[in-house]
Amino acid sequence: MKDLNLEEGYTLRAARMDDLSAVVKLVYDVCEDDGDTDVAYSPEELKEVWEDPNLNMNTDTWVVTDAEGRMVGYEEFYNRSQHAALLGDGYVHPDHIGKGVGTAMLRALDKRAREEITKADPELRVFIQNSMSIEDTVAREMHENEGYNPVRFFWRMEIMLNETPTAPIFPEGIELRPFDAEAHAKLVHDAQSEAFRDHWGFTPVSHEIWKRRNLESHEYRPELWFIAWDGDQIAGIAVNQYKMGNGWVAILGVRKPWRKLGLGLALLQKTFTAFYQLGTKKVGLGVDAASQTGATRLYKRAGMRVGSEYVSYEKELRAGREIEE
Repeated sequence: MKDLNLEEGYTLRAARMDDLSAVVKLVYDVCEDDGDTDVAYSPEELKEVWEDPNLNMNTDTWVVTDAEGRMVGYEEFYNRSQHAALLGDGYVHPDHIGKGVGTAMLRALDKRAREEITKADPELRVFIQNSMSIEDTVAREMHENEGYNPVRFFWRMEIMLNETPTAPIFPEGIELRPFDAEAHAKLVHDAQSEAFRDHWGFTPVSHEIWKRRNLESHEYRPELWFIAWDGDQIAGIAVNQYKMGNGWVAILGVRKPWRKLGLGLALLQKTFTAFYQLGTKKVGLGVDAASQTGATRLYKRAGMRVGSEYVSYEKELRAGREIEE
């Protein structure tokens, strides 16, 4: 696929499954240059992305190779919700900045996103978002040149478990029970949706998609799922996994009636204790830097610090009403 934005010798095409290792290495090299390899893809993680039924590799992924066939760029498109909340995710090797690689992929992404508009409810606002390191001034300028605007900042926070973590103290009446996928999956999904409904950018997902992302992931570790119950009600959840060999808090949520009781802190401390007992010394998570639920204060109180900062850019493709559950 020829693109006039690319310098001579570069080729833009759809990704193929046999590109997996090369793309994983490219993403790692880019993240390493950004100073944060914790957010890179593992081969298993990228394979799951490419095998997602909602992603068509022929139309929703792009790679750029140089004259020697080396992988120097990767971009993916994803329909996050209702064909209206769209996502992009792109990487350009630091040695190939300024060659038109990023711009060519971003314009391919834009063309693909506009095709998705026809599938969305005609009343919905349609937009696409893309995130990058706050330090990546080249990518930020490129997005702004293509009509994107910065809309939100996010932190990757982390803690090093060099000593036994503080033991959790759960609120009176709250107990943890082992996660039973067959009996609890729908209840946990519903509790997560309720806990995150007031978060910026929340979009509902079907139970089938939720199960695929959580229960069918290669990182599914039910022993690291801590579900806090108050009688027959789920009060809070902590879903944990591994990412790039480190502990990762994928989901931490407390439903409104049980907030401000110390439940979130207790779930986090339980998580730290579990990883520590497994010999894992580093635990991270991602959080909205302007969280309205006080998440950043909670994580700092638990001893976490900001490891890296990211900015989310958005481009509105069509005005309309926001997505509702």
